[in-house]
Amino acid sequence: MSDQPPPTAFAGRKPTTAPVWRRRLPWIGGIFLLALIVIGLWPRPLPVEIATVTRGPLVVTVDEEGMTRVKNRYVVSAPVGGQLRRIDWKAGAPVEAGRTVLATLETGGADFLDARSQAQAEARIRAATAACDAAQAQHERASAAARLAASDLARLRQLYEQKVLSPQEFDAAEMRATTAQQDERAAEFGRRVAEHELEQARALLIRTQPGGDVEPLQITAPVDGRILRVYQESARIVPPGFALMEVGDPTDLEVRIEVLSRDGVAIRPGARVTLEQWGGAEPLNARVRLVEPSAFTKISALGVEEQRVYVVADFTDPLARRPTLGDNYRVEARIVTWENPRVLHIPSGALFQLGGQSRVFVLDGGRARLRTVEAGHSNGVDVEITGGLKEGDRVVVYPGDKVVDGTRVTPIEVGLR
Repeated sequence: MSDQPPPTAFAGRKPTTAPVWRRRLPWIGGIFLLALIVIGLWPRPLPVEIATVTRGPLVVTVDEEGMTRVKNRYVVSAPVGGQLRRIDWKAGAPVEAGRTVLATLETGGADFLDARSQAQAEARIRAATAACDAAQAQHERASAAARLAASDLARLRQLYEQKVLSPQEFDAAEMRATTAQQDERAAEFGRRVAEHELEQARALLIRTQPGGDVEPLQITAPVDGRILRVYQESARIVPPGFALMEVGDPTDLEVRIEVLSRDGVAIRPGARVTLEQWGGAEPLNARVRLVEPSAFTKISALGVEEQRVYVVADFTDPLARRPTLGDNYRVEARIVTWENPRVLHIPSGALFQLGGQSRVFVLDGGRARLRTVEAGHSNGVDVEITGGLKEGDRVVVYPGDKVVDGTRVTPIEVGLR
């Protein structure tokens, strides 16, 4: 017998091995995990706000607070000293020139019978007569200028309606007509005041004559309008020239706007003004008549000294649009210093300074590209672009520190004012 063991059932079979894909599975898992790590660490596109460069109107304004005021006002004062009777008038009461008695002054006649008072009354009459003649001549000149300006405006309006005249020339003619009309009203007010002064002077001269009138002196209203404020109500002894009340026409208003002197340099007479937050539903329109030549120093709310100047503007809207607007009412004024109806512009948040030049980031194929541009006028919201961009380009608004030239970005569209 042989010493070899008997054959078994597994005799002649090769040892089994694992499939290939099982042996490669750890490598596949490692590669997949590495891919996930790379994908997780790969920089993602930054979400940025994008605005499209378009053409449209751009208006540059100076925004400041203003106050309305009666354009022509008259301070009624005591022509001579005496005992003032109590004044019962209140602010807002209507008055009529030459007929409404505003105050009564008891003089007793003692102050009017000396030679000095008579000489003063005669000198006052001569001065009042000269002032009345000058006021009459001024009124005639203002009336002639107003008629001429109105005639020119009517002629130019026809040309403007026929598209022959430019809007700028028509606006200038309209401004001249409005200014001439306001000058005529001011001259009319001055003429009435001069006539009132002459009447008062003649009345005082009559009282200085021997046997003249010793009855209480009645002070009448110099102009038509309303009482704006009463300075003295109680009865008392008053000296000559003592202010009693103020009279004016509250419907004849102007606006006085307080602006920084550096902004006042850019404001020209005739500039368009929009008045908001005055109490009405719609804004009012006005035109700049005067930028005062002298500035003043004012301490701001933050304690900073500022040089400011007053800008005076006239209303161009009819009285029916502002029937309840009165004297010393607050308004918010927007004074137009520059405007263009069709200009290439972008949001001011897209523009920044780099290396002393104006730069923007332009969207190009999913990446932000740095570009140098030429900027013009700005109103704080939009900026005029005079070079470096074209209509239809898309720029990044408020790019931030993470956006550099070539950064991958995801655009988020925003509106453009």
